[in-house]
Amino acid sequence: MPLSAAELDAIALTAALATTTTVILLLLGTPLAWWLARRRGNLAAMVEAVVALPLVLPPTVLGFYLLLALAPNSPVGKAWQAVSGDQLAFSFSALVIGSVIYSLPFVVQPLQAAFQRVPNGLLDAAATMGATPADQFRSVVLPLTKRSFVAAAVLGFAHTIGEFGVVLMIGGNIPGETQVLSIALYDQVESLRFDEAHRLAAGLLLFSLALLFVVYRKGAGWKVSS
Repeated sequence: MPLSAAELDAIALTAALATTTTVILLLLGTPLAWWLARRRGNLAAMVEAVVALPLVLPPTVLGFYLLLALAPNSPVGKAWQAVSGDQLAFSFSALVIGSVIYSLPFVVQPLQAAFQRVPNGLLDAAATMGATPADQFRSVVLPLTKRSFVAAAVLGFAHTIGEFGVVLMIGGNIPGETQVLSIALYDQVESLRFDEAHRLAAGLLLFSLALLFVVYRKGAGWKVSS
């Protein structure tokens, strides 16, 4: 049975959301993970707790507070509407914001663990040879942690694709605009279209299994901790 136009739209929207979220997560998560790997104390522990919070918090709770924060009458919502002219809540941009927050630990934690395994002696040796911190990161840290970058990117991408509670709360179920695959699956079940629901569920299951196979085949040696 060929995919419907709505299902193709949901697949395209989900892929765009996961790709955008993964790129942002790597840009934000890399310096954050490096800072956490090199710092100890109450501040670092508090930041670690905030980053890990989505692992234990019900997605609907996070989605509810994000909905309040991004609503048209909120400071963030008003500022966004003044700049863009559009409403932030129930938009693709809101989905990206929610996805970045919800998937943050899946990128930060593997990178932090990898950075903590980098021997300080290698960085000190590079520094004595005149390497700047940027040079040390590029020539020493990146080659030693590239597998963890692959794991972080794959996990961030896969986790974004599987989101449900957060995206439903802040994006709703608008076909072609905010209806991602997990929401489309829920919509099929609610409409008692179980054949279509089974097709989407099986596709997500196989895709997730393939991504995890890539992570473990690469030997990243990292698991989500909560």
